[in-house]
Parts: sequence; structure tokens; C-alpha cells
Amino acid sequence: MADAHAVASAHRPKPGSNLATWLKFHQANARMCRAVSDVDRAHHHELRYWVGYEERKAEEVAAKIQEGKSQAS
Repeated sequence: MADAHAVASAHRPKPGSNLATWLKFHQANARMCRAVSDVDRAHHHELRYWVGYEERKAEEVAAKIQEGKSQAS
């Protein structure tokens, strides 16, 4: 689990990065945490929490992107 957090931290976008970059980041973290939860059984429940967290963040960013597209139309 510590390795997963290190990977996520290393790939975290810089402040001010565009929303598409943040969306990809959160989606990738959700996938990674899901995969790690399948093999790191000692941290399975904590990793499943992070899957949910990253999925919620991705949904929030996707909604902002969609809102921006709606306002541009």
C-alpha cells in the first residue's frame, strides 16, 4: 500500500493543471488502488476506501468538465 501511495504522489499533477489531467490522475489512482487491494489483503479495506475516494474525485472533475462544456455552448 505504501508503494501505491508513493506512485500516486509521484504522478500528482502540478497545481493549476487542466481538468483533463486531474481526471486522468484520479481515474488511474482508482484503477491502481483497486488492483493493489486484490493482492494486499492486509490493507484491502483501506485500499477500497481509496478506490471510492478517487472515483468520487474523478466524478467531481468530470462534472466540472461537463459544466464548462455546457457553458461554452
